[in-house]
Amino acid sequence: MDSKTLLITGGCGFIGSHMVRLILQERPKWKVVNVDKLTYAGNLANLADEEGIQEPERYSFARADIADSKAMDALFASESIDMVINMAAETHVDRSLLDSAPFLRTNIEGTRVLLEAATHHKVSRFVQVSTDEVYGSLEPTDAPFKESSSLRPNSPYAASKAGADLLARSYHSSFSLPVLVTRCGNNYGSYQFPEKFLPLFITNALDDQPLPLYGDGQNIRDWIHVHDHVRALLRVLEAGVPGEIYNVGIGQQETNRVMAERILSIINKPQSLIHYVKDRPGHDRRYALNVAKIKKELGWEPLISLEEGLQATVDWYRARRGWWEKIKGAEYQNHYRQWYSERLGDAVESAQGSVLTKTS
Repeated sequence: MDSKTLLITGGCGFIGSHMVRLILQERPKWKVVNVDKLTYAGNLANLADEEGIQEPERYSFARADIADSKAMDALFASESIDMVINMAAETHVDRSLLDSAPFLRTNIEGTRVLLEAATHHKVSRFVQVSTDEVYGSLEPTDAPFKESSSLRPNSPYAASKAGADLLARSYHSSFSLPVLVTRCGNNYGSYQFPEKFLPLFITNALDDQPLPLYGDGQNIRDWIHVHDHVRALLRVLEAGVPGEIYNVGIGQQETNRVMAERILSIINKPQSLIHYVKDRPGHDRRYALNVAKIKKELGWEPLISLEEGLQATVDWYRARRGWWEKIKGAEYQNHYRQWYSERLGDAVESAQGSVLTKTS
């Protein structure tokens, strides 16, 4: 594509920061506009090592709420937005069980506001980044979800993302907005907020703290390195067919127990650090995605194996203690202590201040 201005929402978050970095590195003629509310998971430090953000002709940042219609309309107008990748979202399932209101505001209302602005300003592409959790749960012998599978979300988070997907579809059907929807499995990699499964377990293991494993640890997830995910998003943005849905994954399914064991093996810590804790409500048993469509129609292929990606991720968190120790500080811990204590019991008190939640 020639010179374009791409709006990336949530560009200071985990996946969003990797998306910003990829575009600045791979599409030198494009300008990236990053809008992020900078909630607890939005971190300007996630982009501090990217040289391109120092070039105003290539990058600009706006701290704003995507659910603020006036702010979004002004941003679309002032920056002459050509394309959108909507990655801003509340994503932590445990938090959605505690309070679903922020999820409805950001994930549904925020998406509606963006769709309205994109329609009014006639953007050429709008990628709605979603999740495999909208499909619900699979039994061990069920075939992987296809793009045509029914939506059966089992958490307020997943329901809010399903609602956003349907809104996006409606704007394509009703207003001919060139919307594309992607649904991805569990991401992992650098800069992931350490309340999520892998960075939580990695950082806890590095500090010889318990790894709180929900239920029996046999929940199965489809894992993908964030670098492969953002490459897929770029491919969908440039070559996807408006109105279509694309599943994104590498077909690498593992139980949470196996993933915990792999982490401990890489870090050379004892398996006894695994602590089984009370399962969360509505915990989906298995996710798996059929990704034949994006491979066949768009020619995308993952490049990073789970073994390679997991080793690289552990190495990153080992080398970047300053980044995650600040996040796992006392203020964050104390704010959610009651919520965590109900699920982890004595493990909270033995963790010496570590964050001990997980999601998958």
